Amino acid sequence: MSIKNISNQKTNTAVTLHNFTFESGHTFSNVELAYERSGPSDAPVILICHALTGNQYAVGTEESPGWWKGLVGNGCPIDTSKFQIITFNVLGGCHGSTGPASIDPQTNDYYRQKFPPVTIRDIVHAQHAALLKLGINNVHAVIGGSLGGMQTLEWGLLYPDFMKQLFCMAATPYLSDYGIAFNHIGARAIQDDPSFNDGHYEQTDRLNGFEIARMAGMVTYRSGTLFQKRFARSQTESLYNIQSYLDYQGEKIKQRFDANSYLYLLEAMNHHDISRGRGSLEEVSRQYKAKLYTISFEHDLLYPKELIETFSRYVPNSEHHHVKTDYGHDGFLVEFDEWGSWIEEKINKEQ
Repeated sequence: MSIKNISNQKTNTAVTLHNFTFESGHTFSNVELAYERSGPSDAPVILICHALTGNQYAVGTEESPGWWKGLVGNGCPIDTSKFQIITFNVLGGCHGSTGPASIDPQTNDYYRQKFPPVTIRDIVHAQHAALLKLGINNVHAVIGGSLGGMQTLEWGLLYPDFMKQLFCMAATPYLSDYGIAFNHIGARAIQDDPSFNDGHYEQTDRLNGFEIARMAGMVTYRSGTLFQKRFARSQTESLYNIQSYLDYQGEKIKQRFDANSYLYLLEAMNHHDISRGRGSLEEVSRQYKAKLYTISFEHDLLYPKELIETFSRYVPNSEHHHVKTDYGHDGFLVEFDEWGSWIEEKINKEQ
C-alpha cells in the first residue's frame, strides 16, 4: 500500500485548529484533528483516547465495529444511550489528523521526517482546543489505555478542572526503561531498513523493517502464557503457528498505518513522564483534582501493576483495580465481561 492510500484512510469529520504551536516551538497555521462522535448530542461527554496504532473509530458502526466494541456502545459498560462519546485521531496520527503522512502546504509533499516532534502534551493540547471549537467546555470523563492512558494522565494535569473522572488503563506515569528498550528495537528495525530511505518511501508494503517492529511489539503486548495456550507449538507445514501469526501481524500493520507516524508516536511514548518540568512524581501526583481510576492487567510487561499501584496511592481520591488475565498489556482491549462492570459502576457514579 502506498503512503497516499494510508493518508487517505480518513473521516470527513475533522476540526481545523488555527496557529497551533507544538512544545518544540513549531507553529502550524492549520492542524486537523479527525474525530468520531456518537451518542445523544445533549448527553454528558466522554473523551476516549486511543493507543499507538489505534484511530478515532472506538465505537464504529454495525458494518465496521470500532476497536472498543463491547466496552463502548448501546447497552455496553460505557453506554452510548447515556453518554456522548468523542474520540480523536491523535496529532501525529495517520487516519485523518495532521501528521507525517499529511501534505506540507509549503512544499506540496508529505511532511515525513520534517514533521515537528510530537509529545503527549501536544496531543492533549490539540484535543482540548478541538473540543472547545466543538463547543464542549467540559467532559464527564477522559478514558484511555496504553498511549491513550498516557494522554488521560496528562489531561488531568494540563486541564484539571475540565473533567470529573479519569480512567487510566494499562499505563504508567512514565514509560519504563523496558518499554523504551522495545520501542528502540522497533524504531531501529524501521530506520535501518534500506526501503525506509530516511522516511522517503512511497510503498509501505516494501517496509520489512516495519513488519519486524510490529512483531517485536506484539510479543510485549501479550503474555507467554497466552501464546502457549493459543499455539502450543502447533505447526502448519514448515512454520510454527506462532510464526505465521507474527508474520500476519507484521504484514497487516503496513496496510493500515504509516511507518513515519509509528516512529513519531513511539518517541512521544518514550518521553512520556508526568513529572517532567513539574517536580517529583509524588508532588505532581497530588495535583490531580478529578477522580482518578487506574487499571492494571496481569502479565503486562510494559506497564507493571506495581508502578501503577504506587502511583495511584500518591493521587488523592484515587482507586485502583487489577485485572487477572492471560492477555497481558492487551487486556484493555478484550474480556470486557470480566472487568467492564467495574468501569460501568464508576462512570455512572457521578452523573
